[in-house]
Amino acid sequence: MASPILPNTSNFLGVALVVNRLRDGPLFVFHYPPRILQPGVSPSRDSVSRDELDDDDELLNQMSHPPFGAPSGSLPKPVDLQNWNHDDHLETDSGSQIVPWEHVAGYPTKDLESLLTPNRAFHKNLFHVSLDQLCFASYPIYVPENGIWRKKKKQPKYPPPKSSENADSASKYGESSILASDVPQIETRDMAEDAVAANQPDEADEKKSGMTMFNLVFILNPKKHEAKELAENLYLHIIRKINKAYKYSQQRSDFVWKESKRILALKDKGREAKTKMSTLWREILDVSSLAASMQDVYEAVSHNKIAALQLETAEGTVTHSVQIPVPFYLTDLPPDDESGSRGLWITTANSFVEDDSLNDPGFLDKNFALLLMCDEKKIISELQTDPDETTAAMIEFVRLSKPTMSFHQIGQGTSLSPAQVRKYAQHFIFWRRAIAIPPLHARDIYILSPNSDMRLLPRASQAWARAFPLAPPLPEFLAALSAAPRSYKLFAPSKNHRPTYLAMLAWLMRGGWVTQLCTFAYVVVWPEILYEVDYELEAEALRAAQTEEARTSADASSAADSSSSQESSSPPLSSSDLHSPASPKTAADRADSDSSTAGAAMPPSMTSSTATIKLLTTTTTTAGEQAAEQARLDRLATRAHREAAEKAAAHARRPPPRATAHPSLNDAPHLAHLTPYVVVDAGRVGERESRYLSAIGRRLPEHHSTSAPGPGAGARGKGGAAANLNPRQSWPVFWKYFNGRCALERVALHEDMKRRDAWNLLNAMSEYLLCVRHW
Repeated sequence: MASPILPNTSNFLGVALVVNRLRDGPLFVFHYPPRILQPGVSPSRDSVSRDELDDDDELLNQMSHPPFGAPSGSLPKPVDLQNWNHDDHLETDSGSQIVPWEHVAGYPTKDLESLLTPNRAFHKNLFHVSLDQLCFASYPIYVPENGIWRKKKKQPKYPPPKSSENADSASKYGESSILASDVPQIETRDMAEDAVAANQPDEADEKKSGMTMFNLVFILNPKKHEAKELAENLYLHIIRKINKAYKYSQQRSDFVWKESKRILALKDKGREAKTKMSTLWREILDVSSLAASMQDVYEAVSHNKIAALQLETAEGTVTHSVQIPVPFYLTDLPPDDESGSRGLWITTANSFVEDDSLNDPGFLDKNFALLLMCDEKKIISELQTDPDETTAAMIEFVRLSKPTMSFHQIGQGTSLSPAQVRKYAQHFIFWRRAIAIPPLHARDIYILSPNSDMRLLPRASQAWARAFPLAPPLPEFLAALSAAPRSYKLFAPSKNHRPTYLAMLAWLMRGGWVTQLCTFAYVVVWPEILYEVDYELEAEALRAAQTEEARTSADASSAADSSSSQESSSPPLSSSDLHSPASPKTAADRADSDSSTAGAAMPPSMTSSTATIKLLTTTTTTAGEQAAEQARLDRLATRAHREAAEKAAAHARRPPPRATAHPSLNDAPHLAHLTPYVVVDAGRVGERESRYLSAIGRRLPEHHSTSAPGPGAGARGKGGAAANLNPRQSWPVFWKYFNGRCALERVALHEDMKRRDAWNLLNAMSEYLLCVRHW
């Protein structure tokens, strides 16, 4: 599985807000971080020689040769440009000044604000434009056609009666805070409640002459092959959702434009006072929640975290959270240069799930458990602060969720339904509070993860010692796991220590230090079975050929008998017919007269068909041609008969197949030319492979008593009754798991049977399985 293209500090340079007004035109309101360098520029000027000019120097060189029509004398001295720290203001010879925040990514904001103001055709659509190495992605939001942001209230046909109790409850719960998942629903409801002010003509006129568009732009510097995927990921998960949250706030209280006016006023004041850019930006972030939300978006998204927005509007606080969902596991080792994937859990348990199984809730419930990524008490305390109606059920779900219990086991209780379990599990996984793993079991095998990040070992060792003070040191425990694989329960000193050691295993799994070593199987067909199936197919082909030959001979004899009977039933010829020279022409004339007589009795619609038949009868072959054709057919029949006889003789000379107790050890001479055959996917086979599986099933015993357990099954308890199992009957049920993608450790979960019984059945079939182990 290829890792998704995610934003980072190298390909995600910053965010910018552009608005448009009818009177003032486009305005570049704010950008973060304060200094957005052009691609290829080093932030440290001391490490770059004067001969190796960076892109900002190139920009300043362009300013020395003004491309934007700057008048002569309006540029600073080259010495000042080279020493400019992009924080102070510069003065030109003519007395004008260069403001540091009026250049972003090496381009003047006057040019960028026009470029980043698309027309209305891009309203609520992806706007993606490239400028040299930079890419700008956004989701422009335009004012409605009537020029008013706030929607008018729709008067209900039968308005409900107003009461003081309803008003108090609405003010208590409807205006305090907005949850992230409720934004679309609340938007429709609150727009109707808050649109009373839209009836005021002065406010409506002011809005008509105010802001007509705002556009939150993401400034990217991706590689060529990553540009499209990166822009789409940001658009689907970040850009569109944030702009919708801004639109919602703008419709409620004109939030975006009010904050933009405040930011522009501070920038104008800072321009006059020649305030340093760093000082001004700190002031803007302190007073504007819109600017602070842009800072939160950049800091969180560039570091692959969840961005939590908090917009302080005039009508209450609007909160919204966005993120790019990232996989919490890998199926293979990442490249050496991909350091961001180091430390992720490595497994194939999630990627090998079939598409049809993903639509089966029961399959997922039995195969996965929930592993919380932080302390249970911390999650519960966070949930208790949320006055939501589902809080109690989610807290109960957190308390019941254990990494050793599958979703199916949790749903069997009385507290939560299976649908609630799946819903809450998806919620915690999406917001990175938990991950889905196969249920932990003491009899499974766990090893040191080859993707573990050993750079974090010193810090992890301290956390390990605090969490498990009586356990062996973390380096020693990991060294023991990286030795010869064995059942995890063997690491525990006694059975009473197993719960603690399972908690230690969950801690290691949470940090990506260990992974499960699973067993995967393919069906192997030994030469004895290959020979038997080939022998049966050849015998069936010979029997089919003999049956066909017998049927053909019977048809030929019946045809000869019918022709002889027709000749004997024809009237005898007179002496005049025998001695008169009957020419072919006379016979033809007689045939013509007969056909004409018959044609007189036919309907007119059959005249053309009669003519065709008469033409065919006049072009019959001669007796010599008929004899040659018959001789050719006889030769073909003789050859086919001879080949069939040779095949039958060769088949009779072959030794008949003989089933042995262990086909893998059968070294008979007639099997020496055959090599074992591996069925790649026993659940999807053709006719010949299906015969192989059936032949294997006939060799399996009908009764199998519990014996030595299989890999990871553990020893049988003392005094336990031996269960009578039927491997032959279970073979058609089990063979769908022998495809190299389904771990045998999960067969018992799939079939809802005891783990010991499943491993005993697999042991009975082990002679016909080719097993491999990996994560």
